Amino acid sequence: MHDLKDLRTRPDYYKDKLSKRDKSLVLLFEEILKLDQQKREIQAKADELRKKKNDIADEIGRSKDNKDKVETLKKEGTDVNSKLAEIEKGEMDLTHKLIEKAMWLPNIVCDSVPEGEDETKNKEISKWGNPRIENWVKPHWETGIKLGIFDFERGVKIAESRFTVLSGMGAKLERALMNFMLDNAATKGYKEIFPPILVNKDSMTGTGQLPKFDGDFYKCENEFLYLAPTAEVPLTNLHRDEVIPLEQLPVKYCAYTPCFRREAGAASKDTRGIIRQHQFNKIELVKITSVETSDKEHEELTKDAEEILQKLELPYRKTLLCTGDIGFSAMKCYDLEVWFPSQNTYREISSCSNFGSFQARRTNIKYKPNPKDKPQFVHTINGSGLAIGRTLAAILENYQTEKGTVLVPKVLQGYLGGAKEVS
Repeated sequence: MHDLKDLRTRPDYYKDKLSKRDKSLVLLFEEILKLDQQKREIQAKADELRKKKNDIADEIGRSKDNKDKVETLKKEGTDVNSKLAEIEKGEMDLTHKLIEKAMWLPNIVCDSVPEGEDETKNKEISKWGNPRIENWVKPHWETGIKLGIFDFERGVKIAESRFTVLSGMGAKLERALMNFMLDNAATKGYKEIFPPILVNKDSMTGTGQLPKFDGDFYKCENEFLYLAPTAEVPLTNLHRDEVIPLEQLPVKYCAYTPCFRREAGAASKDTRGIIRQHQFNKIELVKITSVETSDKEHEELTKDAEEILQKLELPYRKTLLCTGDIGFSAMKCYDLEVWFPSQNTYREISSCSNFGSFQARRTNIKYKPNPKDKPQFVHTINGSGLAIGRTLAAILENYQTEKGTVLVPKVLQGYLGGAKEVS
């Protein structure tokens, strides 16, 4: 959400920035400015009528001894009330249309974000580890089936495609990863939260999932509740409509939740394996910060997510997303991409985004830089720390042996009773 006053004050700036995301956004921006102008014009008319209504009331009070004049004034007042009611209805309709349109306008990206139409223009920042180049490595789904830890057929029987049953060491590895990631976040000062999995429409709208991506989510029938697509939604909304004392910033939360997404726009992508599931487990890292520390905290959160991959000894790279690939609510975003030997490529495992004040405006979260200052909007930051299913898939490939077994990363062995191999 943007400051409407700033939109109308700096139209050329916003047009330039939005066109770098998508040129069609300029038309939406112009629609918003037009509605804003209409709203202000009708507001001025309503204010004139309200003033006139008050003047008539005052005049009636002064003329109470003149019955004829009072009757005339009352008749005039009735006409004013009728006109005002009609104008106020138009004012409300325009306000609703304006807010609805403004909710579709994405965040403005940082100057450091590279320009580009799609992921091919993302900028590689760094690499860590030595990618495994061996043509005998099997895809994670083949290994998972062979080891008896993935059951895709029963997942379909219970639910539908893209739901998977993990069993035995598969389930234990998933749980071990969850505990390891949460424990690691705790050492970095993140407070663990176990939030509701169902979230309301205000929470989804506040973090930018609605209205733009409505078709991507699972809704409860006859309820205004959604299955959370990410713990970012409940964690950020913990402080909706609050002013957080400066001394409490940054607020740092982590949470494990199952996440639910229809993947409506990715029907033909990653149909095999557990890379793109309708239900998946994820550890989320969220920070609420002051404006002054926002950039620093974003860099540190990204490092916190990277450290998990380093401790698991999984090769990865960090990329800075370009204007055409960055998320709707983000002003800057790093993707961490883990190496998959069977595909000879890196695949996304975490997106670490700085949203600036974009989400804070929608959720009305503020802080006071100084006790006497007027409250201003915080900055919000989040990233996966990590997507557990994708991490498991990466382990099944990067730790695979020629005999078809999978070694357990050293950092996980203590969570699995000392087990060193899945066979």
